[in-house]
Amino acid sequence: MCGITERAEQMERTETGTQGGATEAAAQGGVPSRRTMDAFTPADEERQRGVRRMKLTATGLLLFVAVVYILAKWASHGHAGAWADYVAAAAEAGMVGALADWFAVTALFRHPLGLPIPHTAIIPTKKDQLGVSLGEFVGENFLSGDVVRQRLRAVGISSRLGAWLAEPEHADRVTAELATALRGALTVLRDSDVQAVVGEAITRRAEAQEIAPGIGKLLERIVADGGHKRVVDLVLSRAYDWLVWHDQQVMDAIEGGAPGWTPRFVDRKVGERVYRELLRFVTEMREMPSHPARGALDRFLGDFAGDLQSDTDTRARVERLKGDVLGRGEVQDLIASAWTAVRSMIVSAAEDERSELRMRVRASLLSLGARMATDPKVQEKVDSWVEDAAVHVVTTYRKEITSLITDTVAGWDAEHTTRKIEANIGRDLQFIRINGTVVGSLAGLLIYAVSRGVGV
Repeated sequence: MCGITERAEQMERTETGTQGGATEAAAQGGVPSRRTMDAFTPADEERQRGVRRMKLTATGLLLFVAVVYILAKWASHGHAGAWADYVAAAAEAGMVGALADWFAVTALFRHPLGLPIPHTAIIPTKKDQLGVSLGEFVGENFLSGDVVRQRLRAVGISSRLGAWLAEPEHADRVTAELATALRGALTVLRDSDVQAVVGEAITRRAEAQEIAPGIGKLLERIVADGGHKRVVDLVLSRAYDWLVWHDQQVMDAIEGGAPGWTPRFVDRKVGERVYRELLRFVTEMREMPSHPARGALDRFLGDFAGDLQSDTDTRARVERLKGDVLGRGEVQDLIASAWTAVRSMIVSAAEDERSELRMRVRASLLSLGARMATDPKVQEKVDSWVEDAAVHVVTTYRKEITSLITDTVAGWDAEHTTRKIEANIGRDLQFIRINGTVVGSLAGLLIYAVSRGVGV
């Protein structure tokens, strides 16, 4: 029995030395053939020392019952009495239980006594299969849609999130984080790329949609409401001022268009007459809302609004004009520059803690948090969104999630994995050996007593 204990301790020291050499080689730049688990931490070393102590305790208990068995047999042969047979039977069963449990515990991590007995060294030899089974177990029992939905519903995410978000300091924090993320996103984006996308989107949308009917309806509504009259008043006022300021130029233009055979003074008189009539016409039209020319203009605009909606030729001419305008470089530059202005405005608003944008976002977050914390309908809706999203992710990417487990376990070094697992659960497994010794002794004593009682 002592030889067994020494052999086990020697194997453990050999494994420790091998692992230490591998760790040292890795620290010196060596590349292991397979990726290992995390290196042993001080906590793992302490656990491993605890495993060694429990091994010595369990082995010591086995040696104790072995000594008791030898002494009891010696006493029995010396006619010490019937009690010696009872003690010997209990000790013998205790040794059997201890050896059986030692074999079972050892077979989990290595070959007992180094012998390649079938179905031993289960963890190092079946590591990959255990990883696959673990992945399947997690996928079936933790990544099913019903389990995820029930767990999220029990957590009550919406009410908790709402209560947290309803606190002003939390809303301020979320607002600040959103502002930082927004500034970062706008900084990462290249202006040229965004301008190209915006320009193309606006141009494509404008080209795809006919604008003449919409303009016609708008113009028709404006004329019906009299909204165009202010524009007419402004145009007439500017026209009157221009005529007053440029009277000589107007008369020179009229005289220049006269036939060459007319006398100059006649041309001059005609020019002055035309100028005065033109000025009078503009003045009357400006000062008289009921002037016939204004009525004619109203009828013209109304007819034009109708043509924009129903006349094929007019609509086609407007579309050609639209294409010519959109094709001009100045218009494209204006569309592209809109992004620069918008980005600058958004960045400035995001940086200013007292900006209207951040204040509105903060108020919206506080309002949303209060509703989520108190309104059952909102809670139901938010919980449903979260559950649907989580179930979609789990059911869609279940294979990828479980493969993370199986691939990770498959990439671990078998020897190091065995030592890591043994360091974490080996101490509890040694209690199995101790319990096997005690339970075996009691069972052996009971069986022997029953046998003697029935005369077997």
